[in-house]
Amino acid sequence: MSFYYNEYVPVAVRRAKALKKMEKLRKSGENIQPIEPFKTRGIASSFWGKSWCRHLEKFSDYANRLPRGRTYVRNGSVCHLGIEKETAKAMVSGSEMYKLSIHIEPLDPKKWSIIKDRCKGKIGSLIELLQGKISDEVMEIVSLDIEKLEL
Repeated sequence: MSFYYNEYVPVAVRRAKALKKMEKLRKSGENIQPIEPFKTRGIASSFWGKSWCRHLEKFSDYANRLPRGRTYVRNGSVCHLGIEKETAKAMVSGSEMYKLSIHIEPLDPKKWSIIKDRCKGKIGSLIELLQGKISDEVMEIVSLDIEKLEL
């Protein structure tokens, strides 16, 4: 029985190839937005970023995918990250350059309206909200199981 493994490609070699590919794409008119390598252990620093990471981890189907993704982010292998309506798209330099996307299903407008109504008068200020300073009462509302909201 034989097994097929990709030959290990050092990070420096991957980055050099990725930089060439990104430059070629830029010259062809694509808007490339690379993620700078992280200097700290944590990928996200904001409340919203940390919440996104925790939420994404709940859907991890293979134990190695998220850790491998974190490694790619930390070493600068994410050559492009674009956020569009309902979609996050990335270009990653792994054993080869590849593209991926995550579709984000929009919240039903009626359910969004219920959440907004329940939060009215409970948010101190927009600045605090953007800083991730959310009261326990509001956190309880936005953390409800969306599927159980009564329409």
